[in-house]
Amino acid sequence: MNIFDKAALQARITELESRNAALEEEKRHYQWLAESTTDLISRHARDGTFLYASQAARALLGYEPEELIGVSAYQLFHPADLNDLLNKSPQVYYHDGFYQQTYRFRAKAGHYVWFETTSRTRRDPATGELLDILCVSRDVGRRIEAEATRERLAQVVESTTDYVLFLGPDQHIFSANEAARRCFSLPKATMQMALGTLYQGESLTLLQEVVFPAVERYGSWSGELEMRGIDGNVPVLSVVLSHRSRGAEPGHFALLNRDISVRKASEAQARRHQEQIAHANRLAAAGELASNIAHELNQPLGAIANYTSGALIKCQQTPECSASELRLPLERIDQQVQRLAERLRHLRSFVRKRSHRVRPMMLADVVIAACQLCEWQYQQASILLVQRTPSELPRIYADPIALEQVIVNLLLNALSASRGCPDAQQVTISAQKSGHRQVTLCVEDQGPGIAQDRQSAIFDAFYTTREEGLGMGLAISRSLMESMGGALTLRPINTHGGACFDVTLRAETTHHHGAQASASP
Repeated sequence: MNIFDKAALQARITELESRNAALEEEKRHYQWLAESTTDLISRHARDGTFLYASQAARALLGYEPEELIGVSAYQLFHPADLNDLLNKSPQVYYHDGFYQQTYRFRAKAGHYVWFETTSRTRRDPATGELLDILCVSRDVGRRIEAEATRERLAQVVESTTDYVLFLGPDQHIFSANEAARRCFSLPKATMQMALGTLYQGESLTLLQEVVFPAVERYGSWSGELEMRGIDGNVPVLSVVLSHRSRGAEPGHFALLNRDISVRKASEAQARRHQEQIAHANRLAAAGELASNIAHELNQPLGAIANYTSGALIKCQQTPECSASELRLPLERIDQQVQRLAERLRHLRSFVRKRSHRVRPMMLADVVIAACQLCEWQYQQASILLVQRTPSELPRIYADPIALEQVIVNLLLNALSASRGCPDAQQVTISAQKSGHRQVTLCVEDQGPGIAQDRQSAIFDAFYTTREEGLGMGLAISRSLMESMGGALTLRPINTHGGACFDVTLRAETTHHHGAQASASP
């Protein structure tokens, strides 16, 4: 071998040594990567026996890597998951030597760890014989737990009787639970349905103009809306949520709608029942006012009879008299007829069955009407009924007939208490502004008062201190006041005996100036 051949050979040897050194360096680098990663890297024989395990086995499973060498991985599989692998369950992704599986692997302490393993088989190119299996496994326990939680929540959403809707950024419904699909005939597959097809016009406007902006800012909103059902509008109690989880796109909302038709119907029935009881109470009060009704009828009828008799006598005595001579008695008859008609209309409106309609009104008008109804009873008992209702009070919010019923009940109760007390001379009904938007009407008597041990029971149904009483007046009166947004309370008077009932009413902020005070025997 000449010198040139030796030099070439030496250069070749140097090149190979350099390449081997680079390969060793690269091998050490990959070895360092395999030992440093938090994933478990392993190599297995065809029967699953560990041929190599990285240092992550210590942190993930509690095994030293050397303890796993020679152990079949299949022995550490959860039995159900091993069966999926051996039978290539659909849960095991497999394609051309590559497969991926999520399964439970037994740790050294005996518990199971959820692994997601990506495996690759190596085969002899010539014979196709399986040489070994390379695996990369990571702990996915937290992910599996989160997925299980989401699945449980999804099952709850799907099985709840509330109507659950999911909206995209374009405010189109793209998903709904079974209750919503059944109630509104929605498809089970992915949909793109406009929100207006399920929500009534006013509710849709409220959602678009108020609710969604509020939810974008605060995260949630709740209130009552109306949806378009197959058989008509459906009142619902809605909760609207914004999706703010990591990775969620803006503009996604969830709408939870609870059907409150039954509750609304029950509330309406309760209101009707209350109105029926209140009507019965007004009829009972009308019975107590029978003498007043007779007085109201007899007085104008007597006047009409007198004027009519006088006109007839005039015609008999002076047949040739002119019509102008009969003008005065005819005008007086007309006045009495108008007065009688007004009284009858008032009594009829008081006992008529009707639903409550709260509206702004003057308190003095109702007080005067109630006092006129009770005036005859007070005259018969020689008890003075004093009215002090300043006209500068703001208008109140109430139903006039319901409020009149409350005042009549209080006036009749005050009269009954006064009859049994020799020193009682008058009953006072007064009113004053008691808050920024509040007026209090007081009915005060000079009777014996209400014993301390009875004060908490006087508003109970069927509780009464009178032998002829039904015990419903105060209970119904308090219920009527609460239905109008007010209150009825007892305020004992300690100075001279007696009792005072306070009727609290909502009021406007505007004022009317002037004052009035009157007394009727």
